[in-house]
Amino acid sequence: MISAADLPETIPVFPLPGALLLPRARLPLHIFEPRYLAMLDDALKSPQRLIGMIQPRDGSREGAPSLHAIGCAGRVTAFSETEDGRYMITLSGVSRFRVVQEVDGFTPYRRCAVNWDSFSRDTGAVEHDPGFNRDSFFRLLGRYFESEGLQTDWDSLKDAEDELLLNSLSMLCPFEPEDKQALLEAPSLSTRRETLVTLLEFALRSGGQDETMQ
Repeated sequence: MISAADLPETIPVFPLPGALLLPRARLPLHIFEPRYLAMLDDALKSPQRLIGMIQPRDGSREGAPSLHAIGCAGRVTAFSETEDGRYMITLSGVSRFRVVQEVDGFTPYRRCAVNWDSFSRDTGAVEHDPGFNRDSFFRLLGRYFESEGLQTDWDSLKDAEDELLLNSLSMLCPFEPEDKQALLEAPSLSTRRETLVTLLEFALRSGGQDETMQ
């Protein structure tokens, strides 16, 4: 477990549209581009083994897109190499960060100076959502999964704790990158749940179903 005091001032960043990492959640990644293989190699040599996941902004110039202000850093907790030199890795979410500025240097990947001060709860205890109405939520979620043709292990979902459930769904549901960014920036688990519900309801209405959850 990395404490807030151990978080570095500069981290490598991986701009990947639609890829969302949240604190205490896990994100599998397939690394194959040479610049990101170099990033992984350098991250594994560092004490914290952190990589910052961040969304590029829409409309950015090709080649070096501008970045959203907030991302989430994850620690490399598992990796395996394929026969052709690619890597399958797992990032375990540590804390969100705010970009201060991009750092010029000689690495083929991008690095940013970051600030962690606004996200102290990310390195604290697991969050709970006292206002979470699970019955209503699962009815809505069932309609959404049916409309999208998605399958899941419902028993495992219903047994999951609030944070694991809501964060996993935020990461896995096929929302647009800007919607993923809104889920990332939610200041609390309750706010993330409210944002997630809004996105599920909007998806159902867009699909021709007028579904709402009270």
